[in-house]
Amino acid sequence: MRLIPFLLCWLSGTALAAGLPPLVVSPDLVRTPEPAAGAATGAAPKKPVDAPAAAASRPVAPPAVQPGSAAQAGGGRVSSTLQPAPAGTAEPSPAAQRRAAAEEASEGAAALPAGSTSVKALRILGARSIELVADGDAELQRDDMILTADRVTYREPIDEAVAEGNVELRQGDDTIAGPKATMVIGDSTGSFESPVYQISRQRQPSFTGEAPRTVSGSGEADLLRLEGENQYHLQNATWSTCEARDPDWYIRARELDLDYDREVGTARDASIVFKDVPIFWMPWAEFPLTARRQSGLLPPTFGSSNKTGVDLALPYYWNIAPNYDATITPRFMSRRGVQFGGELRYLGESYRGESRVEWMPKDRLTGEDRTLASIQHQQRITSSLYGSLDFNSVSDDRYFEDLSSRIGVASRINLLRQGQLTYRGSNWWSAFVRAQSYQTLNPDEESRNVSPYRRLPQVLVEGRRPDLPGGLTGALTTEFVRFEHPDADKNKDEGTRFVAYPQLSLPLAGAAWFVTPKAGLHYTSYDLDRSPLPQNATKPNSITRSVPIFSVDSGLFFERETTIFGGSYLQTLEPRLYYLRVPSRDQQDIPNFDSSRFDVGFAQMFSENRYSGSDRIGDANDLTAALTTRFIDAETGVERLRAMVGQRYYFSDQDVYLFNRDELRDAGRGTEILLGLGGRLSREFSLNSYLQYNTETSRTERANFNLRYQPDYAKVLNFSYRYAPELRIAENLVGLEDIDVSGQWPLGGGWYGVGRVTHSLLDNRITEAIGGLEYNGGCWVLRVAVHRFALERDDVSKAIYVQLELNDLAGIGSNPLNLLTRSVPGYGKINDSSADRVFGMD
Repeated sequence: MRLIPFLLCWLSGTALAAGLPPLVVSPDLVRTPEPAAGAATGAAPKKPVDAPAAAASRPVAPPAVQPGSAAQAGGGRVSSTLQPAPAGTAEPSPAAQRRAAAEEASEGAAALPAGSTSVKALRILGARSIELVADGDAELQRDDMILTADRVTYREPIDEAVAEGNVELRQGDDTIAGPKATMVIGDSTGSFESPVYQISRQRQPSFTGEAPRTVSGSGEADLLRLEGENQYHLQNATWSTCEARDPDWYIRARELDLDYDREVGTARDASIVFKDVPIFWMPWAEFPLTARRQSGLLPPTFGSSNKTGVDLALPYYWNIAPNYDATITPRFMSRRGVQFGGELRYLGESYRGESRVEWMPKDRLTGEDRTLASIQHQQRITSSLYGSLDFNSVSDDRYFEDLSSRIGVASRINLLRQGQLTYRGSNWWSAFVRAQSYQTLNPDEESRNVSPYRRLPQVLVEGRRPDLPGGLTGALTTEFVRFEHPDADKNKDEGTRFVAYPQLSLPLAGAAWFVTPKAGLHYTSYDLDRSPLPQNATKPNSITRSVPIFSVDSGLFFERETTIFGGSYLQTLEPRLYYLRVPSRDQQDIPNFDSSRFDVGFAQMFSENRYSGSDRIGDANDLTAALTTRFIDAETGVERLRAMVGQRYYFSDQDVYLFNRDELRDAGRGTEILLGLGGRLSREFSLNSYLQYNTETSRTERANFNLRYQPDYAKVLNFSYRYAPELRIAENLVGLEDIDVSGQWPLGGGWYGVGRVTHSLLDNRITEAIGGLEYNGGCWVLRVAVHRFALERDDVSKAIYVQLELNDLAGIGSNPLNLLTRSVPGYGKINDSSADRVFGMD
């Protein structure tokens, strides 16, 4: 009678085992336990217990483990391997195939055939193909998944494992630990009680040059359900990218779904907790698990300025498609009212662009509605034809000053409106058709800004052939443009202009020299509609101008190896001579549509025309001489020092000017001397300086000096001085002299200070000031910045930025990063976070 239960178990086990993978006990997997504490060292290890000889060469079916007996030999740890059936079974899942190339899950683990299951423990009880009970340091492994516990019960027919006591599931870099777990191994389903988990995924680069990196999410829950590969459902759970067991911030949710196929987390009845204080509650929200984009409400942005008052925005991000997205942003300003904004971005194989709109139904201060519209679009129509559109518009002149807290936006005057077609016929010629106009803003009623001319239309054809007979290089530039202006009925001439500029050059060069003679003819014709000014009554409406242009550019290159202060350098010496001859033509009757005077510099010293555009062709009979020397580090190739000196000598008096005769230079002397000194002086110091000196007036006309000290990342100090007393903006002499000091420096304890001060010596006032503090908490960063700028002495704007950036999740508050990056040269972001820009207002 006592044998009947054992007989029934044996019969049922045999029936259930039909077609199931065999259980293999391999002698090389049976290990002796580690020596007990205090055991004698140097003792010979115990040998594995022998098993059937065939087990070492191929899988065989050993006798069934007897119920109630311990499958243990010599007190060692027992391993059992269950292989999948060779036929009629499903292929491994894609995840299993992907994990097959991963490294061994644990050091010293035996290699298993794909899909096999290994059970290890100090004791294994049970019957084959029915139930195995692994007791004591139990471990179940399949592919790269390892389940460890004090006790594991594995039911092979239903592929179920029940783990109890110190349970831990490891798969790749993912871990889930808890007191008890139940799993269906092959389906990746089951549940964990009171788990602590960490799940890691690699974030692929979002732009060229960015390196892939791992983003880890961790937390705990009352219950975690495995709902298939990469699918997790948690109750009363937390999630954070902080690595610490006690994270500084986390999402706390009544229900939390982690979908690592879509890389999206969904939280219900959730709140963001920072330093154990809930700071934001969400009834429902989706968030990125690896900082990828997904639709949902974004954390609010807030700030304050003297123009808007308290500024609060609540953006909603809509991930329409992988190549389309939109952001819809209601914005509340305590002084102004409510504004609605939207941004659409798109990217296709042959096009890309973005659009932005803003609408305020009623401004409390002005009583008017205020709007903004902006469209930027680029299109590849064919392989040779491209199109682009850039349109910008605002409802009133003070829109940016009143509603923006960024000086780069607040100082915008001319808003571009342009459409363009570009055709590239081959590698030597191209054509452009453009329609261009501007919306000119006049925020200051006492100082009216002059609008640029509209080009309606402009057609350009350019070509260059470097392979003409005799080594010649030919070039041709042609242009037809119609200029229009909104003040044509007052004081602005209109008209059409045609330009043709053919050129021939003969480049001659050797290893250490070059000479390039060049000749061209600049032809221009005008058909004008004069304004009703009295002085225009006697001026012609049709004008033609032909100006021959001749130049010779030449230079030498010398180099030598030298040693300075114990360092090896390659020193170069580069003398250069440039002669330019342009005869004078009377151009006073030609209106100025698009010309302005270039600043004198090393680049302009070797150019054909001292004016931009085609309305003024400066006469010249001068010679420019320059000398450059460089010290290049022989080991690294870094340019440690660069020194330049140049001077222009005038052989004829200049006659052509744009605004007044002060621009002209007299013959018989070299007027401007240009000096430049710069380079990477050491690992920490870099210098860039420039000086323009007028020998005729014995005055310095322009000076720039920039010194940077940057010993490490996020440690930088900058000092600059700018001096330009004759600086002009259009016809107005404005002058410039200021000192600028900026920097970023660690203060200790994770704190960083950042700031900038620009002081105008000419006006004796501070034109811009920035002060800020940053704190790096490891998995979060706090930034606080105050910005003050003054476009005019009596027009001062102030803004406050406060942002809490939770690494790889979101930036809550107004984002000062663009301001700091623009204002502090060498500024370094103190945290490596992939939080998308849409989570904070720039």
